[in-house]
Amino acid sequence: MSSTPGEQAFLQMINSGAPPCWRALGADVRHVDSEAGLAEVNFTMPLDYCHSRDVVQGGFVTGMLDATMTTAVFAMFQKIITLSSLEIKVSFLRPSRAGSFTCHGKVLRLGKSTAFLEGELFGSDGDLTATATSTAKIVRPK
Repeated sequence: MSSTPGEQAFLQMINSGAPPCWRALGADVRHVDSEAGLAEVNFTMPLDYCHSRDVVQGGFVTGMLDATMTTAVFAMFQKIITLSSLEIKVSFLRPSRAGSFTCHGKVLRLGKSTAFLEGELFGSDGDLTATATSTAKIVRPK
């Protein structure tokens, strides 16, 4: 997937300035498509974030999905001040086991102050482990 120069600059900016919670999840934003409202983020989850030996705790799964879905919005509108989750629904389809993950986020619909989003989380074996939908409040500069 190729990115525009603006998307490349966004990738560098977001990866170098990632908040500590994203760094804790091992986030690496790999691709954005600002026109289509898409984002792809890789994550690395250590055993420290697991229960039942190697199963990633559901809150961290939700965090990976949320981070990716919101990245898709920020890629479209980089001047947004913040994006606050109003609702997140996660479906856990199979255990998400420690290791590498690829997450896809997509903007389904974007209004003036509300975004409707979806995400999919894939394990290192390529299997879909969780999906999410989210509604988020957009805060734009005055």
